[in-house]
Amino acid sequence: MSLIHGLHFKNIRGDLLGGLTAAVVALPLALAFGVSSGAGAIAGLYGAIFVGLFAALFGGTPSQVSGPTGPMTVVMASVFTQFVAIDPQSGPLYAFTVVIMGGLLQMSFGLLKLGKYVTLVPFPVISGFMTGIGLIIILLELGPMFGFPGASSAEMALREVPLYLREADSAALLLGSMTLAIVMFCPRKVSAIIPPTLLALVIGTLIYQLFHGERNLAVIGDIPTGLPALVMPAFSMEILSEMFLAALMLAVLGSIDSLLTSLVADNMTKSHHDSDRELIGQGIGNVFAGMFGGLPGAGATMRTVVNIKAGGSTPLAGAFHAVVLSGILLGAAPLAENIPHAVLAGILLKVGLDIIDWRFLQRLHRAPLFVSGLMLLVLVLTVMVDLVTAVFVGVFIANVVTVKRLSDNQLDSIRVIDSHAGNDEGLTERERQLLAETKGRVVLYQFDGPISYAAAKGLSTKLEGLRPHDALLMDFSRVPLIDVSTALAIEDMILEAQQVGRDVHLIGLNPIVNDILKRLRILDLVPVNNCHKQRSKALEMAHSMVFRDEPN
Repeated sequence: MSLIHGLHFKNIRGDLLGGLTAAVVALPLALAFGVSSGAGAIAGLYGAIFVGLFAALFGGTPSQVSGPTGPMTVVMASVFTQFVAIDPQSGPLYAFTVVIMGGLLQMSFGLLKLGKYVTLVPFPVISGFMTGIGLIIILLELGPMFGFPGASSAEMALREVPLYLREADSAALLLGSMTLAIVMFCPRKVSAIIPPTLLALVIGTLIYQLFHGERNLAVIGDIPTGLPALVMPAFSMEILSEMFLAALMLAVLGSIDSLLTSLVADNMTKSHHDSDRELIGQGIGNVFAGMFGGLPGAGATMRTVVNIKAGGSTPLAGAFHAVVLSGILLGAAPLAENIPHAVLAGILLKVGLDIIDWRFLQRLHRAPLFVSGLMLLVLVLTVMVDLVTAVFVGVFIANVVTVKRLSDNQLDSIRVIDSHAGNDEGLTERERQLLAETKGRVVLYQFDGPISYAAAKGLSTKLEGLRPHDALLMDFSRVPLIDVSTALAIEDMILEAQQVGRDVHLIGLNPIVNDILKRLRILDLVPVNNCHKQRSKALEMAHSMVFRDEPN
């Protein structure tokens, strides 16, 4: 396995152009995300540089460009506010330590090869989650858009909406609205030359500088130049559990965000990413971002798409994007100090609108009630509670319902065959004859497919209501595997049958099923002669045992 996945130098021109274009797109977003998070514009730039560089070098999606994203910024804003409120002096250190911890968790996800499971989150959960994040971004940016400081939470922003509308700063609102209009309605011919976000940033800032007069709006302010200083991790045992939970939230969200973007990149490049390697690369990037006071990041869909369209296809593009941003930081950071918050708010409002799953919302009324309800529940929990609760509750409900449906299907596929059931399809003529001659005194219990723990409790109900019988044959010929719960349910069936004097026969146990029944000592309950490889042999033996005491 090569150190840098997918690296080659056959596409240097395309990679450099793709990286440059991605950096131009990333710059205004990094500044805006930094300001929105509460950590400052410089934190956004540091995050774009470190996550962008290390995720490109050590990740598993060659064409992906990484950096701060809307969802990650929402979480970081919450983390920053939470720990600064706990300790105003050490709070920022705790917040960046959480970023480091989140990166380490992401690396562990990759090392444990959990990448293939991350994207198995059900679609209604992802849709509600992303729509909720989009709404949070919009709500948080309403304050700066109307000339007020940003709210610390979506709930607080909702409460402040009447105040925003009543006492709006007309200059800020006009500037923010103009910025939003440029980003949304920029002609394609123009956007092909310069990214709309950068164009809106430049025009909005220039207009403010030329015409603001004495109307001073909130601006980014001082941006440090030069190389970032190392941020030493800080811990407090009193809040360690809160730090771990916040880190887990960042790690899970960053992993989902990155791997969904990897799927987009795969679709565009007709390639296949390495999920586990991508998580390791993203984790390394977030560790370094936290160590140098940067925002956490993930695979960024917009920057990745722009990179691919401009010709980027290898990790060189993502790394060059970080180098370009580093050059801007070292040489041109002071130029960004006078960017108004209202301009950044206009840009982020468009980001929030883009994150909302409009495609599914338009079809919400046509979707099954459960799907629509789950999506809306996750959306509300995301906005009003927190992101981790929303995802965990959504996944739990979706999995419970899915397991229930699968167990119902499994139970429906199980047949109880006797001479009176009329459901003996699949049996040979000889097997039908043997079963019919017993006149209901032999019952064939035929499993079909894997049997999960959810179906275990329903196994014995299939036998309820049958006429009294002398022998129970359990056919496992079509069962590839069972779990412990199912094995214990089978044990109960065997014991119940034997308590009323019935002979029990097991048929067609493959090595996997045989092993688990043997390990749990369930096979000890059944005589060795009553374990058969073929169904016909079991029927012959059960037939002879039923009639052994009757005269010829």
